[in-house]
Amino acid sequence: MFDSLSFKIDKALQGLKGQGRITEINIASTIKEIRKALIDADVNYKVAKEVTDEIKQQAMGQNVLTSISPGQLLTKITNDQLTTLMGGESEDINLEGNPSVILIAGLQGSGKTTFSGKIANYLKKQGRQVLLTACDIYRPAAIEQLKVLGEQVGVEVYAEPDNKDAVKIAKAAIEHARKNNHRVVIVDTAGRLAIDEEMMNEIAKLKEALQPSETLFVVDSMTGQDAVNTAKTFNDRLNFTGVVLTKLDGDTRGGAALSIRRVVEKPIKFISSGEKMEAIDRFYPDRMASRILGMGDVVSLVEKAQQTFDEEETRRLNAKMRKNQFDFNDFISQLEQIKKMGNMKDLLGMIPGMGKAMKGIDIDDNSFKPIEAIIRSMTNEERTNPDKINSSRKNRIANGSGTSVPQVNQLLKQFEDMRKLMKTMNKMGGGKRALNAMNPFGR
Repeated sequence: MFDSLSFKIDKALQGLKGQGRITEINIASTIKEIRKALIDADVNYKVAKEVTDEIKQQAMGQNVLTSISPGQLLTKITNDQLTTLMGGESEDINLEGNPSVILIAGLQGSGKTTFSGKIANYLKKQGRQVLLTACDIYRPAAIEQLKVLGEQVGVEVYAEPDNKDAVKIAKAAIEHARKNNHRVVIVDTAGRLAIDEEMMNEIAKLKEALQPSETLFVVDSMTGQDAVNTAKTFNDRLNFTGVVLTKLDGDTRGGAALSIRRVVEKPIKFISSGEKMEAIDRFYPDRMASRILGMGDVVSLVEKAQQTFDEEETRRLNAKMRKNQFDFNDFISQLEQIKKMGNMKDLLGMIPGMGKAMKGIDIDDNSFKPIEAIIRSMTNEERTNPDKINSSRKNRIANGSGTSVPQVNQLLKQFEDMRKLMKTMNKMGGGKRALNAMNPFGR
């Protein structure tokens, strides 16, 4: 979501390239461009001015070492200030109480119900017994949606479709949780407008009655600065404990993520993108700042791999690679695991330098579909022994996958090149080290 902001800040910092030191004159234009980039990204003007003033003040007080250029120094200072702006330290979810109660609040259409399913899945993977509770008594489809999500992630959903008292439903859910050993109760509520007094009274009563360990305000990142204003209004009324930013994969300028912490003085706890139940991440201000400045986020990338890839399966594949026995069955298995990690463009953006390299390039996850179709059109014998695929087999595979023979040839050539590379690395003794580096579980 920060593509435009990253590009503009990088361009601003390039203004110091070739300068021997930071001066009042050469930093003035750079700071002006950084401030303009933040405002263009829909960051609150007051916040943007405060941050850039802080960057300038720190930069002017620094002596530039001979081994560090002014541009590198200002990048470091900007990174530190953006990290501070977004909260400094990551704050984990509070799960006090037995059961712990997480109250989900937000505007209509902000993605509350989907996020409820995601956070349930996130906590379940940590080994917690979770209960989802349907307290949107105004939108019948919300109850069905939550049930579908609950079934998808393997979490029980408590609902009383005929009951129109959200407080009574939530209290009954907590009693049900105690009797059935659920340690966490997630309460999905109706979307509401901050100007709707009746609806605001209802969510306030829910909070008062439930005394949740967490009240999370879910906000649609695509609403930009309006998201910050709405968060402030909700916080004045609810005094929520944390913010969740959804739809980060959308066409948004990112200002909400940069402004919201300073304006409402509440931490951003989670970020979410897409519809996949795995598409949820704990928010780390320092990692987000690094991504904005094009420095990548390798730590998050490795963590995603650790959560997605099976350790035993990874070791088995490493052994096959060393023996040069890696085949198309293994290839498609790895492809499926990678897809579970999230949006491909976001994943590549976590690699240092890739954000700039992909500027203006649209990477569609659907681009994997022809590859999958080709492999799935092969027989098991062909997947295990690609060398057996002759002309007639290629025609059959192309027809069965809805692709062309040149596309089949291209995939076979790329796969063979990859196997040759593995074989060469193994002969040179570097294969084991390289494969271990590829293994997210290490040794």
